[in-house]
Amino acid sequence: MLAFKLGAAVTALVFTAGMAVAQPAAKPNDAQIAHIAYTAGNIDIAAAKQALQKSRNKEVRAFAQDMVRDHQAVNQKALALLKKLKVTPQDNPTSQSLKKDADGKLAQYGKLNGAAYDKVYAQNEVGYHQTVNGALQSTLIPSAENAELKSLLETGLKIFQGHQQHAEQLASSLK
Repeated sequence: MLAFKLGAAVTALVFTAGMAVAQPAAKPNDAQIAHIAYTAGNIDIAAAKQALQKSRNKEVRAFAQDMVRDHQAVNQKALALLKKLKVTPQDNPTSQSLKKDADGKLAQYGKLNGAAYDKVYAQNEVGYHQTVNGALQSTLIPSAENAELKSLLETGLKIFQGHQQHAEQLASSLK
């Protein structure tokens, strides 16, 4: 029950942080979009690496390995595109808020073990991907000015929608 309550609280934090992405005060520019997307990818990589350290569940570990592989690949493509375009990612309040919230969650998760950890990790992955996918659809993709950046974000969205479905299956199997 504690794991469920913690998972619900963490998911609520993710949605709160996601609202900053979904409803920014002003339309983000391409440099800010790149920073937000890169930050979001790194957050999921860090969570997955923690899962690989803490979990002994084969399905959780396989999912976490997929998250590291896929998010690192997308981030590498993003960095290559930014280099090509000569654009420097611009730090912004949304990226900062996402990072701060994620650091707090990783610290909380670090206190859990076994099945309790696995459940909270999987539940957070569902909520996190819902939030990131929503932000991509409603704000980041429509706000992107550069066609190549927009295309990369659209490709990422397709991958991350698959992640969300996988996370939902994983979370339901751990109940």
